[in-house]
Amino acid sequence: MKVVLIGYRGTGKTTVGRLVADRLGLPFVDTDTLVAARAGRSIPAIFAAEGEAGFRALEREVCAGLAAAEGVIATGGGAVLDPGNVEVLRRGARVFLLEGPTEELARRCASGDRPALTALPPLDEVRAVLAARADAYRAAADHCVWTGCRAPGEVAGLVLAALSATPSDALRAELAALNPYPVEAATVDRAIAGGDRLCAVAGHPIGHSRSPALFARLIEQYGLPYAYTRIDSADPAAVLGIAARLDLRGLSVTLPLKEAVLPYCDTLSPDAAAIGAVNTVVRCGGRVHGSNTDWLGVRAPLAHLDGRGCRAVVLGAGGAAAGAVYALQDLDMAVTVLARDAGKAGTLASRFGAASGPLAAFDPAETEVVVHATPVGMAPNTASLLDESQLRPGMTVFDLVYTPAETPLLERARRAGATVIPGTVLFAHQAAAQFEAFFGIRVPISVVEEALR
Repeated sequence: MKVVLIGYRGTGKTTVGRLVADRLGLPFVDTDTLVAARAGRSIPAIFAAEGEAGFRALEREVCAGLAAAEGVIATGGGAVLDPGNVEVLRRGARVFLLEGPTEELARRCASGDRPALTALPPLDEVRAVLAARADAYRAAADHCVWTGCRAPGEVAGLVLAALSATPSDALRAELAALNPYPVEAATVDRAIAGGDRLCAVAGHPIGHSRSPALFARLIEQYGLPYAYTRIDSADPAAVLGIAARLDLRGLSVTLPLKEAVLPYCDTLSPDAAAIGAVNTVVRCGGRVHGSNTDWLGVRAPLAHLDGRGCRAVVLGAGGAAAGAVYALQDLDMAVTVLARDAGKAGTLASRFGAASGPLAAFDPAETEVVVHATPVGMAPNTASLLDESQLRPGMTVFDLVYTPAETPLLERARRAGATVIPGTVLFAHQAAAQFEAFFGIRVPISVVEEALR
């Protein structure tokens, strides 16, 4: 067994870790102790001589040697800021984030011998550093444990309880009923029975999603004690309810839930708040955090273009279209939103200060980039919003639909001599970002693409 404790300095990782290790009969490892031993001097001396960069380099060497370790591992406060450290620490492990009151953490830090991380007063430093590390801490943790007003023995008890918790037969049956694929549901049930935690894709219909196959491969490749399933439901309350009862780690949110889950999130990333849609939900410590990686999947394959002054058209006015507008404007493109319902196009465009109009207003001569963000063309639909005559050489056409990979729109664009980008490219980039949000591990796009083949 491998248990990893992460969190800010002063949260009790070492004390709690020793207690957990003793109760489980496992060895205890403290990464800061290993760093000091490797350097032959104390942590303050390392910072004084080599700065934080020198300390982090030693920390990476220590973490790299713990990939196959068994026992309870307490890490330094900033160890999980490096996705490479997270990758090796997470292999075969359950990771617990210990959190505490900022005032108490500041008091403990001020009385210790560790060097300050900023020029700020202790309380301001804790607040600033915690805010900067929030995403990394949340992504790297399987469980979040609040230590405030709790003795170390009580915190250790909560860690041990989480390690031994398993869903009831009734909950497992409830989950199986929401997965329309009996063989897949049975595989997931066996994984749960073996102690694995869960992530899932949620939406309706759900059969077309490639997320279960992709995430199952990546989870296996990175040695994570997880299984990935489907939740076939269009009811956000039902989805978030079973996620809470089963203590699901993460949800890949697809249609029609991307906007509907917003009220169920305790916190939102700035991109999700601006876009008004969530495709990634991460749960930790009973809190629900929503973010959006779809826009990153739009941005990445277009980033090579000289965006400034480039004229782009987004077809559609839903959540996917909002993400596309956000991405294109982030690339400094001039964006027009066109939809069959001109009113909806205008509503969306007004949120971003973009132009809008009906679908009939599409002008090939005034368009360099087209991003199609509607379900039209998704199997078994064989339609296209644009005719071949509306497409031309020099134009880039990006269809966000990824099932099938070669949509009717892309077929027409190829024949017209346009550059085409299939939705599978978006899927790969957004999935990589989503995997990092779930687990804190940065997967190369080439690895994701290989897993999709």
